[in-house]
Amino acid sequence: MIEPGSMDRLQAERHWMDSDLPAVDWQGNALSCSSCEHAELNAQGLCQLMRNCVHDRYAKRIDRFFSQHPALAVRYIDHPYFEVRAVAAKFLDVFHLNRLVSDVDETVRASVALRLPSHLLHKLIYDPDREVRIRVALRLPESELGSLLYDSDYYVRVIVARRIAPTQLFYLMHDADASVRREVAERIGMDWLPLLANDSAQEVCLTVIRRLPVAMLPAFRLDADWRIRFEVVLRIAPEFLADMSRDSDEAVAMAAVARLHPNLQSSVLTHPNEHKESVHGDQYRT
Repeated sequence: MIEPGSMDRLQAERHWMDSDLPAVDWQGNALSCSSCEHAELNAQGLCQLMRNCVHDRYAKRIDRFFSQHPALAVRYIDHPYFEVRAVAAKFLDVFHLNRLVSDVDETVRASVALRLPSHLLHKLIYDPDREVRIRVALRLPESELGSLLYDSDYYVRVIVARRIAPTQLFYLMHDADASVRREVAERIGMDWLPLLANDSAQEVCLTVIRRLPVAMLPAFRLDADWRIRFEVVLRIAPEFLADMSRDSDEAVAMAAVARLHPNLQSSVLTHPNEHKESVHGDQYRT
């Protein structure tokens, strides 16, 4: 909840930050309203130095200018300063926005990727800049995400794994990056999920174990990793708990005892996460 008066303080701080920056253009030259093509707007108080000026080097001042005068954005799609073009892209109509798809600056193209209609996003699928492709991956229609399955950037593939149809996830099961495989493990169908149970990355294996049907958990109750056994003991069928109560790891054993005797009151039977902090020295991470 925002405290009374806090918004006023925030606005005051932003104004202070603005006023602390000189009114110079993108080349560092001092600005003057007397020679500006928007002198008439300035005379009407519709733009002013240090506040909202399209020629300022400071992006926020450029943004304020176009926010007040969006129709003027089209005049600046060829401006030499990339910040002007990037901010103008937020206000352009689709026809003129399309002209910036091949802009030389990745900041401009990233701005375009946020507004380009989804049916035109394919023009940026192979953009050389990862930030542009990330934005494309976030907005591209699900049916076209296959074009990014083998993108060179791991995070683009993470987004694809989060959004693509579950039936297409098997293409990413052997992805080189564990974070991608973990996303696959979160969503892939049960027919394929067990194939990831022995993944080389612990976080992938844990994700699999948390999703596996209870009937498949006994096969992992003797896993070498205590974290795997801990996830198993939380859901495994009761008939296996007695054996797991003798586990070599204290936290696993205690979790088994806690399930065997749910009414047992003991200071050592704490939440699993809290207990792992004392047993292993670092908090159990999920």
